[in-house]
Amino acid sequence: METYTFLREMADSWFLLAMLLGFLGLCLWAFRPGSRSTHKDVANSIFRNDDRPADDDPAQTRKEG
Repeated sequence: METYTFLREMADSWFLLAMLLGFLGLCLWAFRPGSRSTHKDVANSIFRNDDRPADDDPAQTRKEG
């Protein structure tokens, strides 16, 4: 069997199935129930410095209290 023919058969069947399963797995992982807080945090991250400008040195932590 030629290399091209063998790779073509694999791409038509098993690699397509593996890519489909990988895609479905990533979709399920992204929409899992425990990720809601992470998605909300990422979605609202651009609004963190709306009340005041960002610090000049973000490495320094500010204690609140």
